Amino acid sequence: MNKDYLPACCAPLSEHWPLPHALPAVRLINTRFDPARLNDEDFSRCAIEPIKGIAKRQSEYLAGRLCAREALRQLSGVALTPGMGEDRTPQWPDGTLGSITHGSGWAAAVVGNRSDWFGLGLDVERIMPANRAERLAKEILTPAELLRLERLPIEQRAPRISLTFSLKESLFKALHPAVRKHFYFQDAELLSVAADNRVSMRLLLDLHAEWPAGSELQGQFAEFEGYVLSLVSIPR
Repeated sequence: MNKDYLPACCAPLSEHWPLPHALPAVRLINTRFDPARLNDEDFSRCAIEPIKGIAKRQSEYLAGRLCAREALRQLSGVALTPGMGEDRTPQWPDGTLGSITHGSGWAAAVVGNRSDWFGLGLDVERIMPANRAERLAKEILTPAELLRLERLPIEQRAPRISLTFSLKESLFKALHPAVRKHFYFQDAELLSVAADNRVSMRLLLDLHAEWPAGSELQGQFAEFEGYVLSLVSIPR
């Protein structure tokens, strides 16, 4: 077993920050992965507890954990692999927190110290084809978001629906580990998207004494190669 072993299914781990705005005391590591190149021995060679599932599920999990371990190594100097909780969420080492995301051959993890951050949520999605985005719009968007969507040119609608989906996933990842309460797409809304890819979001329900309905949170996003990547970061 070798914590520095890189399986053939994963490209070299990258420290490139793909988002438009850097954050202090945060590490983000990403990689690409190919399920077709997964080897039966990859988990043991990487010293990562295997999971059950098809090659796609196994390879994305492995890629995400490798990114998380390297991000933790860079943050703290100790290469630890997050475990999996009963609810399947990553279990971060004491004093740290973070988020893992993967989809369509790309994976990443972001980590920080609990003394600096209340929550970090990272999510990557393929930008949906227009017909699928329109079909799912009413499930993902609130009535107010749907009204704002109507004002956009037709070619911007699918990217906006995809972005909103990703941001709400990131918001959940950032808040749920702390508030331990489930919430859904209709429980938050995207208020604004700035030209520099900063966004503002608002909660529509009471999650916690510190996070009542009406609370506003900030995030950012990037689009690249048909993906949208979003990050919601909540400072202490």
